[in-house]
Amino acid sequence: MRDLVPAWKDGRLQPIDKMQVHREGLRHKAISVFVTEGDATLIQRRADTKYHTPGHWANACCTHPFWGESAEDCAHRRLREELGIAVPVLQHRGQVTYRADVGGGLTEHEVVEIFTAPLPARIEARPDPAEVGATRWVSWGDLDREIAETPERFVPWLRIYLARHRDLIAV
Repeated sequence: MRDLVPAWKDGRLQPIDKMQVHREGLRHKAISVFVTEGDATLIQRRADTKYHTPGHWANACCTHPFWGESAEDCAHRRLREELGIAVPVLQHRGQVTYRADVGGGLTEHEVVEIFTAPLPARIEARPDPAEVGATRWVSWGDLDREIAETPERFVPWLRIYLARHRDLIAV
């Protein structure tokens, strides 16, 4: 069931193959986590082998929950799997829906549970190279400037979150 995503088809939520969901642009569940420390956030560059938006910068963690997995459990799991980190507390900040072309004939049409993980000090990530090409801490101001200057280097959802839902990530 690892490649089955909770998605809506024919008016009901059901487990559907992840690639089918993206090829058909079906609305599906997702999570997104912002790990923060003071005025900085941890971002990751997606591995060059990812099936969409390879090599693009994103927030700390974004993924789809398994069928039957809670959003919070999914967020904790993927922080460990992708970044090799465990955070003591996740704060659920709300839900957003967006639709974005991610290239290669694929579409993200996500209903996203947004979480923040505010930390008292920066931590060092130990990323899985199959998932993450690099990580870095960046101030919100520098991130805004980088996105304004070179938006093509960043995943569509991060640009959407910062432009439309900044209040949910408390920046």
